[in-house]
Amino acid sequence: MVQQQMSPNSSSHQLEQPEKIYLPRTSESETLKKIRHTASHVMAMAVQKLFPKAQVTIGPWIENGFYYDFDNPEPFTDKDLKAIYKEMVKIINRKLPVIREEVSREEAEQRIKKINEPYKLEILSDIKEEPITMYHLGDEWWDLCAGPHVENTSELNPKAIDLESVAGAYWRGDETKAQLQRIYATAWETPEQLAEYKRRKEEALRRDHRKLGKELGLFIFSDQVGPGLPLWTPKGTLLRSLLEDFLKQEQIKRGYQQVVTPHISRVDLFKTSGHWQKYKEDLFPMMAEDEEAAAHEQGFVLKAMNCPFHIQIYKSELRSYRELPMRLAEFGTVYRYEQSGELGGLTRVRGFTQDDAHLFVTPEQLDSEFLNVVDLILSVIKILQLGNFKARLSFRDPKSDKYIGSDEAWNKAENAIRRAVETLGMDHFEGIGEAAFYGPKLDFIVRDALDREWQLGTVQVDYNLPERFELEYVAEDGSRKRPVMIHRAPFGSLERLIGILIEEYAGDFPLWLAPVQARLLPVGEVQLDYTKDVAAKMRAIGIRAEVDTSGDRLGKLIRNAEKEKIPVMAVVGAKEVETNTLSIRTRTSGELGSIPVAEILDKMKTAIANYDNL
Repeated sequence: MVQQQMSPNSSSHQLEQPEKIYLPRTSESETLKKIRHTASHVMAMAVQKLFPKAQVTIGPWIENGFYYDFDNPEPFTDKDLKAIYKEMVKIINRKLPVIREEVSREEAEQRIKKINEPYKLEILSDIKEEPITMYHLGDEWWDLCAGPHVENTSELNPKAIDLESVAGAYWRGDETKAQLQRIYATAWETPEQLAEYKRRKEEALRRDHRKLGKELGLFIFSDQVGPGLPLWTPKGTLLRSLLEDFLKQEQIKRGYQQVVTPHISRVDLFKTSGHWQKYKEDLFPMMAEDEEAAAHEQGFVLKAMNCPFHIQIYKSELRSYRELPMRLAEFGTVYRYEQSGELGGLTRVRGFTQDDAHLFVTPEQLDSEFLNVVDLILSVIKILQLGNFKARLSFRDPKSDKYIGSDEAWNKAENAIRRAVETLGMDHFEGIGEAAFYGPKLDFIVRDALDREWQLGTVQVDYNLPERFELEYVAEDGSRKRPVMIHRAPFGSLERLIGILIEEYAGDFPLWLAPVQARLLPVGEVQLDYTKDVAAKMRAIGIRAEVDTSGDRLGKLIRNAEKEKIPVMAVVGAKEVETNTLSIRTRTSGELGSIPVAEILDKMKTAIANYDNL
């Protein structure tokens, strides 16, 4: 799986030091999978030794470590984590064998009842395969588990293990069930890997978009509004608008038409699409006029996706093949009732704006339109300097029943995506089970400056919704035929994209995207009129410029501009007024010296138009 590489001149916002230690994800390393599976069992054994009343629930690996959920009468403290770690070291040093055992369901049930572990009984009921597998640490502790594990605890390196934090978690992710305590931990092959992991975590804290978003004055959250519902300040709103305008311009070049649809609709719309049946629990509750309407599921719901609305626009009149492809685009705000424990700044919210578009095409147009969409997404990724990505072919899992539509429709859609990536010669991998319930996708997985992966752009082929909504067009021979739908979103969502960009750039937005592009710093009151005049000239040609009129000393003016990560600072003293120049300092290139006003205006205008820095 080869990654697309960034061009050398597009990495100014990357980490200053090259990454010398590779940190594989758990899914990429069988060795790490065994280490983390076993470390989680060692941790659970340590917890139950120190806290006999603690009951274990689940303890899976995650991509950078593992966690275990416990039902314990008292909350775990930082002091407890230290004690648990010390107990883990003792267990590891005892060199206990890790023994796999297969038992019948009845035997497993008897053993669980004997140790009075009700959560394990519930887990057992969910296991469909037989025999049931258990893993023992010596002859002292065991848990239900499919593995894999190391053969002996001595294979774990205590200096490569760290207990990170404690968080609340509901059993089965259900707010109506018991609240548990989740201990997050990580384990690696070597202490050097652990040190590098910790370094990246510290760097992630420095880049945290929640912290930087507040410092840069981009967005806020309010308890009175509710969790997962960001409020955008003037600067943040400007940033959103810049991204929207950028994509709208790219879409106009490619023949898209902008539409606007409501924030609510009758629930019947989502019943027809299948979203209501598949994702009712993830939607906000239905608004019904009375109890009878509620009992019959008749009412209105907040919009959770835009496609059924765009379908209604297409279906509002009979279309001819001459009108296709029809490309309808919308920055549509949608709402998902995410669990409170799953919310995270801008990257996981309850109300977000998708850069959605739906293309209605003839079967003959499908391949070329799909390639055009991919070209748009690649263009967006390049301009945003997110060039380190993988392409995932997100296909259905034939064993799952979550998908709608015929095998024939799915095969045609998946083959269309395969043809596209093969035509482009694009490096890709398949993600079985990652498809939308109505069709397969081509997803663009971006790897950021901290080596984390995010799904951004997506393009999907859909034969099923046109069938469910009985869409038609008049073909050249006068017959009625079904169009094919292409769903696409180069950004994914504005909220998540902005959160990712803040962290990728560490708040240092490129010149074209910075809410304030230039700050002029007059040395004294005498230079103020000249400074304001130059700022007005900048604004007249579209440069977002402001003047610092605080009257502070020059050193403080510069520090404040640096702190706010202003891309271009222009110092104005007596010499600059006399020579009609500006003393330019940029965050990307440092001191550029004294430059005539006309020249710097031209340089900035050109750089902004080219999505470049000064």
